[in-house]
Amino acid sequence: MLFLPHGTGHTLADDPATAIAAAACSPDDAEVPGPHASDSVDRFGQGGAITVVLCGAYQLDPSRGHPLLLTLPNVIHLPADPARHPELHAAVQLLASEVGNPRPGISATAPALLDTLLMYILRIWLAEHPTRDGNGWAAALNDPPITAALHAVHRDPAAPWTVAKLAAEAGLSRATFARRFTSMAGQPPLGYLTWWRLTMAARLLRETEATLRSIAAQVGYTFEFAFANAFKRTYGLAPGTYRRRG
Repeated sequence: MLFLPHGTGHTLADDPATAIAAAACSPDDAEVPGPHASDSVDRFGQGGAITVVLCGAYQLDPSRGHPLLLTLPNVIHLPADPARHPELHAAVQLLASEVGNPRPGISATAPALLDTLLMYILRIWLAEHPTRDGNGWAAALNDPPITAALHAVHRDPAAPWTVAKLAAEAGLSRATFARRFTSMAGQPPLGYLTWWRLTMAARLLRETEATLRSIAAQVGYTFEFAFANAFKRTYGLAPGTYRRRG
């Protein structure tokens, strides 16, 4: 399994000395945003051993990538080992089966399996590469109190969260939680909350027809005006303009 968190350009060949006959595909070539799969098959080679390469890609807004992704290397390589990573192996087999033999419902199953595959890759990488100083997102996602607070924010971004309420979710004192969260996540708890809310708002603007008032309420803003100001500070555009520009 190879994972390229930053969309690094690459080619695939059977040997480093093999001449590259065609340019590699770029995620930018995809016409449909989000995870997707195709049942098309490209055949290369001259009669040697058969290799099946299964690829998936996500299109991400580079300005809103999750901080976790920024900490990952250009290439993550997880060697094939069913005994070491049985869940990952099973997910690969399921996805290969779906794409290799398309049946009704593949438009739902393939994206769900891609999401599952990504989660297993990240779980394995984070577990096998702990940070030396105990800080950073890898440490945060392996820290039960901080993870509890993150789950709370992700589960209900519209809740009237305060540092004290998030500290209660984490089971820590306010001061200890704020210090620990900032050290691991690289920003204060309420700073991450705002980032998450506005990221969710941008997705709702792109993917739904919900009114600005409805979106503001879904991401925790009581007043549409306050939401619009916060959104413009972050994206440089008013929410309506952002939606019209796609």
